[in-house]
Amino acid sequence: MDTLTDPAQPSATPFFATGKRSRDLAAELGLSEAELLAAHEGPEVVRLTLEAEALVNALPALGEIMVLTRNDVAVHEKVGRFGGIRFGKEAGLVINPPLDLRLFPKAWASAFAVEIPGEREPRRSIQIFDRAGHAALKIHLRPASDVAAFEALRARFAVAERAPLTVTPYPTEPVAEAIDAEAFRRDFAAMADVHEFVPLLRRHKLGRRGALALMGEAHVRPLGAKAATRLLEAASAGALPIMCFVGSRGCIQIHSGPVERIRAMGPWINVLDPGFDLHLREDLVAEAFAVRKPTRWGALTSVELYDAAGLLAVQFFGVRDEKGPEDERWRALVARLGGAFEG
Repeated sequence: MDTLTDPAQPSATPFFATGKRSRDLAAELGLSEAELLAAHEGPEVVRLTLEAEALVNALPALGEIMVLTRNDVAVHEKVGRFGGIRFGKEAGLVINPPLDLRLFPKAWASAFAVEIPGEREPRRSIQIFDRAGHAALKIHLRPASDVAAFEALRARFAVAERAPLTVTPYPTEPVAEAIDAEAFRRDFAAMADVHEFVPLLRRHKLGRRGALALMGEAHVRPLGAKAATRLLEAASAGALPIMCFVGSRGCIQIHSGPVERIRAMGPWINVLDPGFDLHLREDLVAEAFAVRKPTRWGALTSVELYDAAGLLAVQFFGVRDEKGPEDERWRALVARLGGAFEG
């Protein structure tokens, strides 16, 4: 059932004055984060028209920013500048190292410009949400950002009239029926590029987690507890560059490079490096697997972390040339985690 939030009914205390993160406060109130922002009365939050391509193409003017993409398990933060923007029918790309984003505007449903008081200066951001009111991605300004460009963007895309925000929860993913397992395995074995995997899943009406059960132990090995911690610590100790993918429904954000400062804080395992932060709730990782997929350049190995709902939360690869084999050091690291494959 759809939920309607009336922005004419503000809470007594502004959300930013509670000392709580807006996501946490929204959960306490039984709201989505987008609903919380939409209900705010005051100039701190301005709803934006969601012209996805135009909005993204306006972001380079902000200069240096931090992009945040998250799901229930992990938060991925990367500092850089928007550029190298391309849009196709299904997705957009931002490839301007160190930023590397895959954008899925069809999942975007609302956007806001947020400017809230801070100790030294206001904290400014552009926040985009999916139809359930969950954050697709957030773009946070930094001290070097262009504030005038932010103000111009806010004025250009501001919604003229306030209106209720409708959110629609995503249904539980249905269990696929009548799967032709042999046909899937045959098509999987014929893959020439790892990017063919998602279209393959669509053709066979499979989710990622369901596909793992069909791929067999020649391609999938379960990993034990603390797989992410052990992976990150080993990559740091060996100065091995890795790729870390964290996705929401509206964006996948990628880090490619070394990880150095690995810190555990309560249930979180963190990467705290200049320009890149990863915050991962390992206690919310329900399953972890080493996965091997065929390509024309040889098998590629990933480490995949799934949440309790069976959704992919985090994915790791070794850094490699796009058209070349994977680094043997990465393969050896995964083997030490318990993901050794024969051949």
